[in-house]
Amino acid sequence: MMRLVAAIALAAACWSCHAVAQDAPAADSPPSAGEADQQEELYRAALRALSDGRVEEAAALLERVVAAQPRHAGAWLDLAITHCELGNSNEAERLFSGLQQRFALPEPIVETIARYRATGCGNRTAREGGAWLLAATRGHDDNVNQGASDPRFAIGTGSARTEYELAPDFLPKGDNFSQLTLSTVHPLGGAATNAIVQAYSRWHDRERSQDTALVVGAVEHTWKPGGWLLRGTAALGYVTLDRALYQRQKQLQMRLSPPWKMPEGAEFTLSGNLSQVEYPTRPAYDGTTIELGGIAGYRGGRSLTQATLTRLHDDSTNGRPGGDRDGWFGSLQWYGAATSRLSLEGGVAWQHWRSQALYSPGLIDTRRRQDTATLRTAVNWKLHSRYSVVVEWRSTLNRENISLFQYNSHALQMSLRWDNF
Repeated sequence: MMRLVAAIALAAACWSCHAVAQDAPAADSPPSAGEADQQEELYRAALRALSDGRVEEAAALLERVVAAQPRHAGAWLDLAITHCELGNSNEAERLFSGLQQRFALPEPIVETIARYRATGCGNRTAREGGAWLLAATRGHDDNVNQGASDPRFAIGTGSARTEYELAPDFLPKGDNFSQLTLSTVHPLGGAATNAIVQAYSRWHDRERSQDTALVVGAVEHTWKPGGWLLRGTAALGYVTLDRALYQRQKQLQMRLSPPWKMPEGAEFTLSGNLSQVEYPTRPAYDGTTIELGGIAGYRGGRSLTQATLTRLHDDSTNGRPGGDRDGWFGSLQWYGAATSRLSLEGGVAWQHWRSQALYSPGLIDTRRRQDTATLRTAVNWKLHSRYSVVVEWRSTLNRENISLFQYNSHALQMSLRWDNF
């Protein structure tokens, strides 16, 4: 859903105590201390229900809060957005109008209301049936084949060392591409379990041997043991290259949010991932990767900043060149709304791998070391409640101590997206 519960609750908390009731009935007398505590607990229960995806239950709780405390601006705002997400556009508009009439709203809240009005309140049946996204993309990549940056390479050691020059097929090739992407999330028997399907097909104008396709199916379930929030995902995926099966992927992922008292707007999650990759035509490259790390984030009124740091270990299953390898992954991402229709994204990611053994004794007597940096920025323009245009630029800089594998890639693309979010 569109709601960022923590951000909205934080924004509401910042102004609800100072909001000015412009036309509140005279009968709205302040509640006693005990009643106020009781209503705040009810409000917190509503926010927990929203966080858990129990939207209808949250709406009923918020109705009770608003009825008892007509000056509770935070409850008014959350109730209006909840009705909007349930598809009750008339009731949502009544509440939005009431907010603007009864309270002196700060600019971030005005923009939040404008954003929901601009994107519309979706059809309730569609929301209950799950979420989906369809995107058509057109772009250009200056290195679709990940061709080596340096055309020269050497093998052997000492007097047996010989230098060669790569054939043109192994050098960078630029091309235009088209892509279709589909993603769906469908609840299974309740809010705690979801079925997820993602698929895309990408084809090039000239370099058809680089055409790829992917399909991934996953099941996600949420538990709440002792106040902790645990999300588990099991996924199975297939990748094709040049219209032939290239890779099989199996993955188990766990994300654990501890019940720690965090500063307002801050969030932290522990993450673990176990993945197995099989290459039907190149079994020597099969491997199993273990990832352990954490994700820290901060939600402001109109933005989200998120940092990730993960320790990696990749176990070679069938004697891969270089054997097992160890590494790190880190990223910093930022998402922000510039206006009710325009949002921006930016991020940088870095991954380091170091092999435990020589890559190819006698030929390449080096432990492979790989450092890959990825830079990304995107602009999202909302054309309508369900249509948007996304322009994205991405740059990959792959630095290696074995020149055969070192490459750079830069891509620019534009997508037309259709969704029911």
